[in-house]
Amino acid sequence: MACAARFDGPMRAIVHAFKYAGHQTLAVPLAARLADHPHVRLEEIDLVVPVPLHPWRSFVRGFNQAERIAQHLGLPVGHALARRRWTTSQAGLHADTRGRNVRDAFTIAPRLTARSRRSLRGELSKARVLLVDDVVTTGATLSSCARVLREAGVREVRAATVARTESR
Repeated sequence: MACAARFDGPMRAIVHAFKYAGHQTLAVPLAARLADHPHVRLEEIDLVVPVPLHPWRSFVRGFNQAERIAQHLGLPVGHALARRRWTTSQAGLHADTRGRNVRDAFTIAPRLTARSRRSLRGELSKARVLLVDDVVTTGATLSSCARVLREAGVREVRAATVARTESR
């Protein structure tokens, strides 16, 4: 997993302004910071998949921060994942409960038709996917999403985040 920065000081303020104050233009420098990380290697990636928000959280926030970052990486963005149920925000949970919170919370996007699901599975079986999120603490969300993608036949799943917090 590649993390572009520690989630403290100025980076914490920038991510909070982006995520909670609606400063969506910050997606551009955040994506650039992520793209510059030596372990991301965008030239080896076929598809970027943002970690999905629950539809209600997306509605309230007005956008998916992981999707906005993904859109500025200069690669195709695939909306291959969806939340199948509401989860408590990971930000307020301790490490030992984060995994349980997101267990079975993700699925291949149900809005895809059966035909497009088959096509997606065919495309994914050849794909090198970069799973993108804004912040990681324990990696529980990314692990849960990666498992769903691997079960769908993705050839290779890598994960990258803008920032990493200290485990709670």
